[in-house]
Amino acid sequence: MFERITIIGDGAMGSICAMMLCEKSLRVTMWGYDANQLGEIESKRENVKFLPGHKLPDNLLFEADDSKAMKGAELIVCAVPCQFVRRVFERLKPHIPKSVPIVSVTKGIENKNILRATEILKDVLGKGHKLAALSGPTIADEISEHKPATACAASDDVELAQEVQKTFNCPYFRVYYNDDIVGVELCGATKNVIAIAAGIIDGIDAGDNAKAALVCRGLAEIERLGLALGAKEKTFSGLSGLGDLITTCISPHGRNRSFGERIGKGLNTRAALAATESVVEGAATCESVLELAKRYKVEMPITQAVHSVIAEGKTVKEAIQELMSRDLKAE
Repeated sequence: MFERITIIGDGAMGSICAMMLCEKSLRVTMWGYDANQLGEIESKRENVKFLPGHKLPDNLLFEADDSKAMKGAELIVCAVPCQFVRRVFERLKPHIPKSVPIVSVTKGIENKNILRATEILKDVLGKGHKLAALSGPTIADEISEHKPATACAASDDVELAQEVQKTFNCPYFRVYYNDDIVGVELCGATKNVIAIAAGIIDGIDAGDNAKAALVCRGLAEIERLGLALGAKEKTFSGLSGLGDLITTCISPHGRNRSFGERIGKGLNTRAALAATESVVEGAATCESVLELAKRYKVEMPITQAVHSVIAEGKTVKEAIQELMSRDLKAE
């Protein structure tokens, strides 16, 4: 188990990680890109913007200095929105020793380079760093209230996955491990796109039958893409696959589902994004997922429908009609 941890990112997930790890009496330091914002969080001992109403532990350390924040760290947690990972770690690269492993809790796929979070880290930092991903159905508000939750630590290095498991596991947060980092990260990214579709269904009051069909067929297209990329089939029925997909599609706290609901109720994409305080990863990821699908010749009709609505101006009614009128086929 790692004893000294630096968390990169002061959003909701970074704050939740800090709370859990500090409760285990580990030495935890939080770093933020914006020193003023980080200072405000420190002074209030509360992340008012991203996790309001939940006090941060007194033993949580804050450090805006890049070098000092990395000093002595045994594990670095990447809790930065996917589209900003490259920029943040290019800045921090000179201060991160190659001996320090990094675990990503970021969910998404980079637009320009079509890379998962750990692939971005490898691209920026070069070879030498051991990398892992921690993902699953992890709604921040519920974890902050100590409601039971689970997640999966994944890495090509099984020993690292097990050490991350031990570090994060606690009485209300059970962590499993596996060696399928491709599948775990891909599920974490693609489920956000399906969650936008789930929100749209809620917004137009299409009903529970439609929501169930969406979850099933959404998982099917996520699995098709994952298998084409070399992921393992069992991952898609696990916590980071089906588990995270269900949570994201039904939770009223989910940013992606809420964004989709606003679209369903008639807001355009710009207005729906503006109404969301945090980053809506699925809106950016949708384009990248379709690019991956194109590269690997994988059919993803739901993802295509979401993209046509949020980026191409197609109406929700038109998109649903196209999905429902596709050629009949075996399940």
